[in-house]
Amino acid sequence: MRRPLSIIATIAVLFLIGCEAPKIRIFPSSADPLKEYTLQGKEKGKVLVIPLRGMISDAPKRQFIRTWPSMVQEIVSQLRKAENDPEVKAVLIKIDSPGGSVIASDLIYNEIVAFKKRKEAKVVVAMMGVAASGGYYIALPADFILAHPTTVTGSVGVLFIRPDITGLMEKIGVDVNVSKTGKNKDMGSPFRQATEEEKEITQDLIDQLAARFLDRIAKHRKLDPKKLKEISSARIYLANEALNLGLVDRIGYLDEAVSEAKKLAELPQDAKVVVYRRTEYPDDNLYNTSTSRYEGRGLSIISLDLPGSLVPLQTGFYYLWQPGALNE
Repeated sequence: MRRPLSIIATIAVLFLIGCEAPKIRIFPSSADPLKEYTLQGKEKGKVLVIPLRGMISDAPKRQFIRTWPSMVQEIVSQLRKAENDPEVKAVLIKIDSPGGSVIASDLIYNEIVAFKKRKEAKVVVAMMGVAASGGYYIALPADFILAHPTTVTGSVGVLFIRPDITGLMEKIGVDVNVSKTGKNKDMGSPFRQATEEEKEITQDLIDQLAARFLDRIAKHRKLDPKKLKEISSARIYLANEALNLGLVDRIGYLDEAVSEAKKLAELPQDAKVVVYRRTEYPDDNLYNTSTSRYEGRGLSIISLDLPGSLVPLQTGFYYLWQPGALNE
């Protein structure tokens, strides 16, 4: 009888002091602070590498048992941390993204612009596999844009995505009744076909957002109208075509982008190259794109990500190369 009684007593004590009991975490948490890790270099001065990979969104990344910060939140957190470190003289943003929502792309763009003004630091972009649409939009404030020889970029344009289930509703005999105050109140509804007037309104909004994108390119890249007109077709380009159009400054590899960042910031070539992460990695290097273990694909035996088919693109406006998003 003594053993069961002792077990009950132990449980009771733990219950009473539950708020004070140590918390045991199986997985890393997004609540863990970002810490600095040096990838290379020993001399004074730092180049911060910020990886930006995947769909650009201001929504948190949800998994079955964990939630990670949105891309916007994560990028801003790293820029804020860099801003408070006087040794950080340059930031290298490593982009591998087909784009994403208009609002998230514009938020990151604006944060980079504001960071440069407050910090007076240099910003270099290294494009990896894909830096298209919104992925290119956020690269525009950079002082120097380098594309990998096989980078896919361009797709300068806007998508308005809206599900249409009217055909399915007709097949199964379902209808939706809507009471509204104005004729355009339910514009964009998936439950009915758009009117011609609504299509014109939507197209006007798309054209305005596309013009905003092209205005940004004209401002930062100083392109002539002929090249801007070609780019406005929204087609994708390989690196050599992008270089000829003036969308990028050079074709090269990641180490060349690091060297350019040091050169622009007037740092010695052996200056530190650092990253911010929530957990430490053995044998860490420039090609690691995660801030925490288990955050990225292929980092755990059991995938805890929600299947992409269960998280379709929401209705809205996108700076997005849609075929590239199918791989996310």
